[in-house]
Amino acid sequence: MIRIKRIFALVAATLAVVGTMAQSNGSNSSYSRFGVGLLNDQSQGFNRGMSGVAQGFQNAKQVNMLNPASYSAIDSLTFIFDVGMALQWGHLSDGSASAKALNTSLEYINAGLRLRRGLGLSFGFVPYSTIGYNFTESRRVGSSYTTGQSITSNITYYGNGGLHQLYLGMGWNPFAKLSIGANIAYLWGDYNHSLAQLFYEGGTSTTNYNTQNETWSSDLKTYKLDIGAQYPIRLNKKNELTLGATLGLGHTIGSKVELIRYTSKGDTITNTASKAFDLPYTISAGASWKHNGQLTLGADYTLERWNGCKVPMSESTLEATTIAIATDQYMNRHRAAIGMDYIKDPLGTKYRHHIHYRAGASYSTSYVKVNGNDGPKEYGLTLGAALPLTTKTLSVVNVAVEWKHRAPSVSGQIKENYLMLHLGVTFNEAWFMKFRFQ
Repeated sequence: MIRIKRIFALVAATLAVVGTMAQSNGSNSSYSRFGVGLLNDQSQGFNRGMSGVAQGFQNAKQVNMLNPASYSAIDSLTFIFDVGMALQWGHLSDGSASAKALNTSLEYINAGLRLRRGLGLSFGFVPYSTIGYNFTESRRVGSSYTTGQSITSNITYYGNGGLHQLYLGMGWNPFAKLSIGANIAYLWGDYNHSLAQLFYEGGTSTTNYNTQNETWSSDLKTYKLDIGAQYPIRLNKKNELTLGATLGLGHTIGSKVELIRYTSKGDTITNTASKAFDLPYTISAGASWKHNGQLTLGADYTLERWNGCKVPMSESTLEATTIAIATDQYMNRHRAAIGMDYIKDPLGTKYRHHIHYRAGASYSTSYVKVNGNDGPKEYGLTLGAALPLTTKTLSVVNVAVEWKHRAPSVSGQIKENYLMLHLGVTFNEAWFMKFRFQ
């Protein structure tokens, strides 16, 4: 009964934190203006330092939500609770101007436990995407016919929101080696974008010209389903290879999107459309190689089939501006990552023997088009470590430092560089151990 009360207390605490933190977006990137925002890699404490490599990782002491088949290996004696946050410093530049940004964000909360031999369960909260930007674009648009003075247009873009997911998953080992699993998630979030345009004549604001002000908003709600499999192969006494793969099912999101336009005459025009967003099909595959219980190397590849997915756009005619459902604003997203984990001696008696050292690298393409051009490519490098609380406990503090670079595909786009500090704590305690006295 005490164990059950502990679990329910942690679940309640998790939901309370989710309710508070789900409102923060942790982004200042102008690229989050497109699509459903910047996509999160959904990495956790154990693989943040390895650039998110996860498909072939199966460990009794960790929760690996990126491949639900891994839940089948969760230790029978423990309840695992994992939480992580990030601090992000950013430098953004378009060649002529630059800006700095500082953000914090909740990265994940998840838990795992074993239900019976070969059957594990996990649940938690993980952000799916983030929307967060605020910038102004100025350009000269001509001269006044009456005064001859220069006319400048200032457009301010602002957006916030993003998608979050609460998931529940199970992993099962039905045969000697093969494990299968699935995550079902409730996906929800806000989609908020606004645009305000003002014209200036000779350095002074004027109302002699039509202004453009519009706001996009949607309360998105849907589900997400991911199916995974893993298969370990014992090569010899010291080496093991584990293959893994997951499939995410794509579908249309049935939520409504609203476009409100405010004219210079004070009129308000509202348009709505339903089923204006899609989730893509996702395919991930990878492998990990473990040597002598000390060194683990892994590699992953992910394909997200965004090409052809729907997104709302404004369509202007001589009569009015309406919502058009576009299917040509996305591209398929490719992501590749490699990573390593090294521990000196899992059975050692000294503290330094139990520290995990991690490193990784990643590359990904954009899933959105930016003003008709390919979005930026993204490069990442990570270094991390897992620091045990003591040599007698499995609970650890996961620390990782990540450098991320978004490289524009054409001149004029914004170049972004980020330095990120990821901090996570994995509580792994013997809640289900039975003691016998003689």
